[in-house]
Amino acid sequence: MGVYLVSVGARQWDGADEGDLGAVASGLDEELRRRGLPPCGPVPPEPDPGGGPGTRFEEKSTGSMDGFAALCRTHLTPREEETLCGWSVLVPLALDEEVRLPVGSHYADETVIAGAPQVLALAERLAAAIGLPQEALTVRERLGLTNWFMNGAAARRAEALPGPWGEDLDAAFHVAFFVCAARHALRRGSPLVYI
Repeated sequence: MGVYLVSVGARQWDGADEGDLGAVASGLDEELRRRGLPPCGPVPPEPDPGGGPGTRFEEKSTGSMDGFAALCRTHLTPREEETLCGWSVLVPLALDEEVRLPVGSHYADETVIAGAPQVLALAERLAAAIGLPQEALTVRERLGLTNWFMNGAAARRAEALPGPWGEDLDAAFHVAFFVCAARHALRRGSPLVYI
């Protein structure tokens, strides 16, 4: 069980392809205009499925989130935790406050959009707090992070590099999940959505 977080390309974002996000894109631009900000801007085309590492983001959120939630409560305010975890779409622009649209998403009756810079800052704070090793944050293959934590590589690394990060690998995975997602959004200029 679990949900996937994937990057989307221009055709899907603009509403011209399967998984239409056109209502989300236009709703976001309208809200940005209302706030006196420029529109989201062009989204790059989705790379070919066989594209190189780092061109497409796809990870599966699995495992218990109990330890991660406790970590958030320890190091973040409730508002910061909501910013980090409460979105359904992540966009590569700064948003001081999330955007809520009355557009249904895969898991809710509304779409909540967060800015990658804000999510990244919070996730990196958690990564520093638990001493997450850099190698957990540099995996760029599709499902690479998920596999690194699930296939035993993370457990082996935790034995060689003990520390708070290795005491709850599910919590560490979710920290890395949010760091890598936000970095990808900013690096590629691609929105990410849960499916």
